[in-house]
Amino acid sequence: MPITPLKAVAATAIALGSMAVQADPVTVTDITGREVTVDAPVERMILGEGRQIYLLGALEPEAPFEHVVGWRKDFSQADPDNYAAYAAKFPEMKALPTFGGFKDGTFDVEQAATLQPDVVLMNLEARAATEDAGYDDKLAELGIPIVYVDFREKPLEHTIPSMRLMGRLLGEEDRAQAFIDFSQAQMARVTETIAAADPDRPKIFIDRAGGYSEDCCMSFGPGNFGEYVEIAGGANIADGIIPNTFGSLNPEQIIAANPDHVVVTGGNWDAYVPGGDWVGVGPGADMNAAREKLQGLTERTAMTGISAVETGNVHAIWHQFYNSPYYFVAVQRLAKWFHPELFDDLDPEATLRTLHERFLPVDYAPGYWISLRER
Repeated sequence: MPITPLKAVAATAIALGSMAVQADPVTVTDITGREVTVDAPVERMILGEGRQIYLLGALEPEAPFEHVVGWRKDFSQADPDNYAAYAAKFPEMKALPTFGGFKDGTFDVEQAATLQPDVVLMNLEARAATEDAGYDDKLAELGIPIVYVDFREKPLEHTIPSMRLMGRLLGEEDRAQAFIDFSQAQMARVTETIAAADPDRPKIFIDRAGGYSEDCCMSFGPGNFGEYVEIAGGANIADGIIPNTFGSLNPEQIIAANPDHVVVTGGNWDAYVPGGDWVGVGPGADMNAAREKLQGLTERTAMTGISAVETGNVHAIWHQFYNSPYYFVAVQRLAKWFHPELFDDLDPEATLRTLHERFLPVDYAPGYWISLRER
């Protein structure tokens, strides 16, 4: 088969890279239980989701894009504030080829082949669509393995093994373990206190992406933020109604449950819903604007007469805690809202700041949460 100019460039890059780092075949078990053989340390990878940079940045903070040859373009749309922070420090990332998604069938296998990746890193949620569309077979024919990770479908179960898996692929096992040790220690500050105190559990409604659409209301079942709530000492009102991780409640169900706290997940979603009612929390967020939008969401029918609104226990928190390895910060913040008397000495903002200082490539900027009780 003739070598195209793009392939020639890629082949040259691989050849030069092999002079510096000797890659050997290693067999790993991914999050799905598949055994996959990959040349490691990986020199060239495609990120099946741009937000996988949350993991990669913690493993290679000095040069998180050094081994990335292409990625899905969701990062700039779903988290534009962090995207801007990364782009300011690593402007080369803006020149990386971008891909469509596996789930929507817009991934270009031929484009991927020209980049000659050692591996395509995919999120677990895209597995069914990947196999249905035959992407796995097409990439296998080209000698390009897929490795699945997960920090969204079952973040508390899969984030740590995903981090450990990526650490092995990149030859950054020690860095991965340091991150794991930190995250587990921070989780223990909540779990050990809740276990010892066994407090009464307030009723919690998680309003997933509240204000993103006019429909009300998306929420979480027993997984993801629903599980964060339980760990933080709350009782998720959607548990037993929403059977899976993601689903919806209607206004009548919320009013009948009369939650003690409402937690809205929010972000900067101008790329999807320009000027929407979503609460724009995140790094560097405008807190006055976020508070105004959060207050506006309390005027919806589903909030009529509920205890959380009457007491001011309505909060907003960064949506991407549901889809990043930083979930332990969200658990700390929830625990302090639900049980302030138990967590007077816990400072989730200090935890998030330390996370940035010790592990992440970009500087910390406040703005990840807000509460109507805090003036």
